[in-house]
Amino acid sequence: MIALMELFNAINEFMDTGGQVLTVIAGVIFIMWLMIFERFVFVWYSYKSLKKHLIASWNNRVEHTSWNAEQIRTALISRGTTKLNRNLTLIQSLVVLCPLLGLLGTVTGMIEVFDVMAISGSGNARSMASGVSRATIPTMAGMVGSLSGVFTATWLKRNAKKEAELLADSLTVSH
Repeated sequence: MIALMELFNAINEFMDTGGQVLTVIAGVIFIMWLMIFERFVFVWYSYKSLKKHLIASWNNRVEHTSWNAEQIRTALISRGTTKLNRNLTLIQSLVVLCPLLGLLGTVTGMIEVFDVMAISGSGNARSMASGVSRATIPTMAGMVGSLSGVFTATWLKRNAKKEAELLADSLTVSH
């Protein structure tokens, strides 16, 4: 229990050091990772049953060669692809938003440094240190959040494309 409280205090101290923008960055990263985990759960669990249902719907058809059958096949593939790609654009947008928020943290931290310089009338390093940390910590957090999201979003997008192609291959057209 003590270790948990120490961890909480360390996180709280880090968040205070980074300023208010760091709280926003943490919220964006949290939402981004919730959406990423939802996509992983869908791909690993829910999509298998959806794919079986779509293939069964296609295989239950008597004929596969008419124009109507081709349109139904296209609709089934589209349905699976849409489910696979759900929220990927939003995840990618959150990935892009993280470094921009880090840049906002840099600007607000530097404003704090300039305020300290204006109030003290000199470039006292001790008084400017908190502003510099408020400038650098959000930048680092935004970049780390963005990098972690870039790799997973790329994998999810590549996997969705591959699974959509496999679904299309599974819905065979018999002549």
